[in-house]
Amino acid sequence: MSTMKTLSQTSAPTAGFGTHVLRIIGAAAESLSAMLERRRGRLALLEMTDDQLKDIGLSRADADYEGLRRPWQ
Repeated sequence: MSTMKTLSQTSAPTAGFGTHVLRIIGAAAESLSAMLERRRGRLALLEMTDDQLKDIGLSRADADYEGLRRPWQ
């Protein structure tokens, strides 16, 4: 018998591979969604007046600091 494998004997990707890829894509989409949501909230802080910020317990400096952070932070 030959030591070479035939096409039917080679290992093919299992069904689990596709599931794994879908999980990775799903996790990346959730991460991106969370970053965008943080960014929207931070932009909202930058648009608030000083009185509105005072109502939620933040100073203008706090809002500026938070509003200018990178979305992944």
